[in-house]
Amino acid sequence: MNENLKELHAHHHSPEHKKRIVNRLARIIGHLNKVKDMVERDEDCADVLIQLSAVNAAIRSLGKVIISEHISHCIVHAIEDGDEKSVEDFKSAIDRFL
Repeated sequence: MNENLKELHAHHHSPEHKKRIVNRLARIIGHLNKVKDMVERDEDCADVLIQLSAVNAAIRSLGKVIISEHISHCIVHAIEDGDEKSVEDFKSAIDRFL
């Protein structure tokens, strides 16, 4: 890939968007730390699984937000610029996420 194209597709997201993502990540991390505490306290495995399910749902939801944002901005620009590698790389990332 041409290095000039790489520079064109740098990830420039708004400070508000980044803040929302970071806040969601902080909540997920906090929740996961609580699950860790539950395990350390030998709490009921069913309760731990329920909490892990909530963490998993939050991560998947955040992933969907990131996919949507990336398509709306970065991939649109990559397509406009004929940057097929960025599109293929993103397809690969989505396959791994799913």
